Amino acid sequence: YPGHGKRVVKIDGKVHIYLNSKCQRSADMRRNPRRVTWTVYYRRKHKKGAAEQEVKKRTRRNIKFQRAITGVTWNEILAKRNQQPEFRKAQRQDAINAAKQAKKAKAQQKKVVQAATVKTGKPVKKQEKIQKNIPKMGPKKGTQR
Repeated sequence: YPGHGKRVVKIDGKVHIYLNSKCQRSADMRRNPRRVTWTVYYRRKHKKGAAEQEVKKRTRRNIKFQRAITGVTWNEILAKRNQQPEFRKAQRQDAINAAKQAKKAKAQQKKVVQAATVKTGKPVKKQEKIQKNIPKMGPKKGTQR
């Protein structure tokens, strides 16, 4: 259309549309548009007029958030964390002593059962393993290469 610049088709088939003769001359001289001050390329490269249009985007920061674990509330976790080491040590020792007591009671129970079997003369039967009659398979065929 008239007034819409000049269209030039190069030998390699690329079509160039020049706005005016000034643009055409610069292209013919192979001027770098990044160095020509009035071009869009130059203005973009040197950030001219971009300050009003574009405000820098804010980056989102992740904030640490402490959560409860299944079965334990966050307050319980904090209470455990803030306990004194001596208190923890005492708790651990109590747990060990309780386990030892349970083991002693179990051993005592076992002795009582053994004494009862000696008196009666009949040992307590344990379940025997049942043997299943499964025929043995021969070697697999066609698997060796």
